[in-house]
Amino acid sequence: MLWILLTAAAAPLQVARNALQRGLVGDAGPWGATLVRFLFGLPFSLAILAVVWALTPAAAPEPSVRFWLGACAGALAQVCATAALLLAMHRSGFAVATMMQQASLPIAALMGWAVLGDRLSAQAWGGIALTTAGLVVLSWPKRGQTAGALPGALLGLASGAAFAVALNGYRQAGLAFDPAHPLFSAAAAVVVAQSLQTVVLTATLALTRPAALRAVAASWKPSLAAGFFGSAASACWFAALALAPAGPVRAVGVIEAPIAAAAGRRLFNERLSLRQWVGGALAAVGVVATALG
Repeated sequence: MLWILLTAAAAPLQVARNALQRGLVGDAGPWGATLVRFLFGLPFSLAILAVVWALTPAAAPEPSVRFWLGACAGALAQVCATAALLLAMHRSGFAVATMMQQASLPIAALMGWAVLGDRLSAQAWGGIALTTAGLVVLSWPKRGQTAGALPGALLGLASGAAFAVALNGYRQAGLAFDPAHPLFSAAAAVVVAQSLQTVVLTATLALTRPAALRAVAASWKPSLAAGFFGSAASACWFAALALAPAGPVRAVGVIEAPIAAAAGRRLFNERLSLRQWVGGALAAVGVVATALG
């Protein structure tokens, strides 16, 4: 299936983007580093849209209210999710924060049940419970560790919750824009979302933290690379979401966790304890069970 290939391609691209963004937090701050993926990714997203549009002459876009609501909700939620994830990486480590971000699927399932009236199977509820247990094990402070580890865990969970909102928002936007041409619809949704994110973040930082904007401009080389990987990852995620529900897509995206663990060890000299590996494995199994339930 094409959506599986797209999701599998998005995972390593996203890990590469996160690794590049993590190195920018010190100078630009979390919001400046968040801006990087949207500002420097927008030109690449525009190029992708141009190519897809040229290959889709029969496209008939319909920018309805449903499309704008989904794109705007997803864009704003993704900004908050990215900032929370970057802060969690600094507090809890690159791999642990990435694993805790997998909470997006069970949280999305709970949101659907409580707000939208979605019905979940017994297997799905079991997966939610298993994921919750894994996240508790993963975030539990080590012996002698202070309560300072708790904010990192909470930030990881907040990132997962915000990503859950973004996933569902982007899926709705993609389905509303041009259902007959999902790849074109996804590429257009990426451009709209990144444009909104760039404008909002740039204006906010210009008013509140102009030094962060100068730091982003000064580090344009790594920022350009982060933008490229971010744009490519977003294009793959959006296309997969236009072809399949958010649950199965996020389940396949769990392959991001072991890639992040390897990247954290190689790039940032991070080593996961046995407890963290067990917690991450439980969370991953729970995510898959929830998606397939």
